[in-house]
Amino acid sequence: MCGICCLITLCGKTSLEDFLDQTTLCNLKRRGPDSSRQMFKNVPDFGYSCLFSGFVLHMRGLLTPQPVQDDCGNIFLWNGEVFGGIEVGDAENDTQVIFRHLSSSSSTENVLSVMSSIQGPWAFVYYQAVNHSLWFGRDFFGRRSLLWKFSPDQMSFLLSTVSSVDPGSETGVLQEVPALGIYKLDLKASCKSFVLSWYPWKDKSFDGTEADKMFHENWQQITKHLPEFVSVALNDLELSLQAPVVPLNKKIPELLPAPANHDIKCISSVSLQDLPMFNEHTSCLVHKLIDVLSESVRRRVLCLDRMTAPLISESLSTSDVKANVAILFSGGIDSMMIALLADRHIPSNEPIDLLNVAFMLQERKQKGHASRHFKQHKNKDHLSAHEDSRQQSSTVAASFSVPDRITGKAGLKELEAINPHRTWNFVEVNVTLEELKSVRQERIGHLVHPLDTVLDDSIGCAVWFASRGIGTLIRGEAAEPYVSTAKISIS
Repeated sequence: MCGICCLITLCGKTSLEDFLDQTTLCNLKRRGPDSSRQMFKNVPDFGYSCLFSGFVLHMRGLLTPQPVQDDCGNIFLWNGEVFGGIEVGDAENDTQVIFRHLSSSSSTENVLSVMSSIQGPWAFVYYQAVNHSLWFGRDFFGRRSLLWKFSPDQMSFLLSTVSSVDPGSETGVLQEVPALGIYKLDLKASCKSFVLSWYPWKDKSFDGTEADKMFHENWQQITKHLPEFVSVALNDLELSLQAPVVPLNKKIPELLPAPANHDIKCISSVSLQDLPMFNEHTSCLVHKLIDVLSESVRRRVLCLDRMTAPLISESLSTSDVKANVAILFSGGIDSMMIALLADRHIPSNEPIDLLNVAFMLQERKQKGHASRHFKQHKNKDHLSAHEDSRQQSSTVAASFSVPDRITGKAGLKELEAINPHRTWNFVEVNVTLEELKSVRQERIGHLVHPLDTVLDDSIGCAVWFASRGIGTLIRGEAAEPYVSTAKISIS
């Protein structure tokens, strides 16, 4: 995920340091280790100044430093990936492709058409020079981070990928840009205030009372944290983006006929094909779902620069090939499905990293195991070095014997049985309570901010430690330190 940042100010100050603390700046730089630069634009005729900063994590095509600018003065910041909707060649960079489409857009409708077409996660900032407009927003599902902050004292507007947590401050906190459409800031009208136009996501089949109710709820969500000097209005022409999904069903289908035999034991032993709800139609739907999921995974695992052709040829031994794809692997049905589908598309001699995160159990949960272990050896005065090592390994294993570790190992056995020719790198990522507390405070809390629920924290911690890719590679009874080389991780 790249780090992007844009500052609009009406007060003359144009340094990020005047508006961002050092922690946030450091967090931005960590988002993009491959390239970084800034671009400044001052427009005295309309009394505004802009500062654009980009920190690039290179994934595809030629390395493209951000922000990018064309001959017309348009400026673009992009944090996303294009998997469909707009053609991106194998050697092309999606930042350049999307910028080219936006720069050639002569009307608002064209801009909306481009952003509606993109299949994949994205957040963007686009300065349209001819109209003195700043476009920004996130994809329909909000899969890329983008935060905003309006500062009345400094007469500024800030967009940033990440923020920082200041426990002693309740003001000036960045909030998530609502993923309810895209927005256009009219900089010509921003003399003493900021005027935003909203272009919502909309499905043409969704109309009437339900649509009006949803519009009202979305409107409240957008405006509830905005200060008085910021005004938001639905765009004058009531234009919208085409939603990528249709509204979900809200009606419960008719109940399926109950099986004639209500014996649970009997029913549980029936094959899938013999279940009363399983017929040719449902079978077709199941296979369609699997095909859609498979295509989604295919685009994800193949849409990156791999090693040169000779390096991935069959003449090279599997042990010399490094993993390009890692999966946050718990052994549950979701991660098992992703692993199986990834196995379909990743070159057969390329390993797949299975990153299994376990947080150390509390001492009271380990007490029973430790007590049993002591009883087994209390009559032995001396233990060999080998036995002592085994005891230590057993103690460590018990400390991290959480449900996901148990199901993860069971899932590994299934994957090895399904495709024994694939190298499945099962990586145990063990996190002590001390490390969890430290990293949560120093890194993770800033990255998930402003989200602060228990679920945000638990998922954020698991994803962060898995994405770091540092753990222990388990192969049979052997274990060795391991750092994942994967360019992408899927969770």
